[in-house]
Amino acid sequence: MKFSTVLSLTSALALAAVPFVAQPAAAQAKKIKIGFVTTLSGPNAAIGVDMKNSVELALDHLGRKMGGIPVEVIYEDDEQKPEVGKQKTEKLMQRDKVDFVAGYIWSNVLLASYKTVVDEKTYLISANAGPSPLAGEQCNPYFFAASWQNDQNTMAAGELLNQKGIKSLYIVAPNYAAGQDMANGVKSTFKGQVVGQDMTKWPDQLDFSAEISKIRAAKPGAVFVFFPGRAGVQFFQQYSQAGLKKDIPLYTTFTVDAITLKLQKDLTLDTYQTLWWAPDLPYAANQKFVGDFKKKHKDTPSFYGAQSYDTINLIASAVTATKGKVSDKAAVGAALKAAKFDSVRGPMKFGKNNFPIHNVYQQEVYKVSDTEYDIRTVSTVYTDLVDPYAAKCTMK
Repeated sequence: MKFSTVLSLTSALALAAVPFVAQPAAAQAKKIKIGFVTTLSGPNAAIGVDMKNSVELALDHLGRKMGGIPVEVIYEDDEQKPEVGKQKTEKLMQRDKVDFVAGYIWSNVLLASYKTVVDEKTYLISANAGPSPLAGEQCNPYFFAASWQNDQNTMAAGELLNQKGIKSLYIVAPNYAAGQDMANGVKSTFKGQVVGQDMTKWPDQLDFSAEISKIRAAKPGAVFVFFPGRAGVQFFQQYSQAGLKKDIPLYTTFTVDAITLKLQKDLTLDTYQTLWWAPDLPYAANQKFVGDFKKKHKDTPSFYGAQSYDTINLIASAVTATKGKVSDKAAVGAALKAAKFDSVRGPMKFGKNNFPIHNVYQQEVYKVSDTEYDIRTVSTVYTDLVDPYAAKCTMK
């Protein structure tokens, strides 16, 4: 017998003598740690506060536990700056060792922070931003959006413009990732002519006199604007002061919400909005969320809050389904995808790219009293709308 053959037999016998050692099963976590990145300082801090309040309400409704396990949420302020958001995300991952990362209002902040999380195979759940790259070719099994994909709500705006018989349109939006997506969304469905488009400096520009002058000269059938936060307040005020509101109707998304409405007031009457959520949606989870938020804060929550509330309940559904074994990444991902929780939007489901498939509605502002305003649903523009980038996602 050759030496090599003897060696092979000896090795085989030695291996056979070693008992099989099973891989250790994933252990149940003693505490669930969630990092939540939002804007808590500066002129748009009210948005982040609304999100934080909604997260806290969701935790209250869960008894501060997920699947019987205590929960800790660590809030970080991105200051509305991509570089700061990335630093805070790195801190959550490296020092705090969180199990999930969530939040993110602004698409440019999310895009700067995204790889810090998913490259470590940690699940990132956006509570607002839905940039197109992450919905298409850069989709990732460790990223979910509990909100929407940026184009979806403005696709509905384009379709609403068609339904209203508008033939010409002027578009104004901020020049960053979300603004570009929003403009593309409305153009993808609007069947008339876009007679002008301005992409403004973000987030510093608050004077829109030049853009309003160009709108006046173009004489479009309508104007579509996307300006979240304080920029939306400024645009509405300046548009009305210029005397254009009575002649050229405004169509918007994410420009009017429960936060900005306190300042916009009558300026929002007789304008048109499209969005996936409103406080009056008839679902039990939504009525509980809105009702308890009003009791606790004496205020109506915004869509930012609704998405944050859903984000926490989505994470809770995955923790519960996996019995707290959050180190079992495959099981957590499958549970997130299943989305077995009561969403404020009604039935919740994800597309192949982990972005929601949901309805988008026409909304309007109405006066409750001389000093109080609210937003209500008028009609359903799209049912079960799939975002346009899902086809480019290679995940199955």
